[in-house]
Amino acid sequence: MKYFFPFLPLLAFVAGAQGQDVPVPVEQEPHHRVVLKNDFVLVMRVNLPPGESTLYHTHSHDRAAIDLARNTITRQKPGGIEGPPENSDSGDVSATALDAPSTHRVKNVGREMMDLIDVEFLVRPKQPAAPAAATIAAENPSARIYRWKLAPGAASPMHTHERPYLIVATTGFKLKMSAPDGRSLSEEVKPGDFHWVDAKVTHSLANEGGSAGEIVELELK
Repeated sequence: MKYFFPFLPLLAFVAGAQGQDVPVPVEQEPHHRVVLKNDFVLVMRVNLPPGESTLYHTHSHDRAAIDLARNTITRQKPGGIEGPPENSDSGDVSATALDAPSTHRVKNVGREMMDLIDVEFLVRPKQPAAPAAATIAAENPSARIYRWKLAPGAASPMHTHERPYLIVATTGFKLKMSAPDGRSLSEEVKPGDFHWVDAKVTHSLANEGGSAGEIVELELK
């Protein structure tokens, strides 16, 4: 029976290759690192080196993505062909509505590390949405996204978040958050820093640094 042994490495390779095609939940995909999960959101930092692909993974909820670098990717559904390259820049945002689970894999066809924040909204609202806090950059049935580009010394208008929200820095700068009563908080932020706020908040956002800054806010509807 020794003549079977040379085939064992080949069988192991085939089994491994087949295993890579079995979809996993998005939070189990190795390039998606879970950085926050609560009753409302699943937040993941996604890093994919040039030339590498993710496993096939399944998104099951409305979702949003915030690019933290210049990313160039392709997407491929199980049994399908690889799609064309898609380009995005740091600070770009997108919002996707999912009425059924969606499975794909992503390949980094660019020259830089793919870097983004991927957010899944775990519960769609059943009540009417609260008024928008500001100009909407993107939205889906679960959330609205606001994008604040702040020049040095500039500040956003005072605005109110009626619902819980996630605030994400897409650049590094000194961020100042001020309340209507004059109270303020200043903090150095770097790309990918985030904070979950589960309270009604009225504030403005200001750039106290010497270079352009950008903040993205994702507010539940």
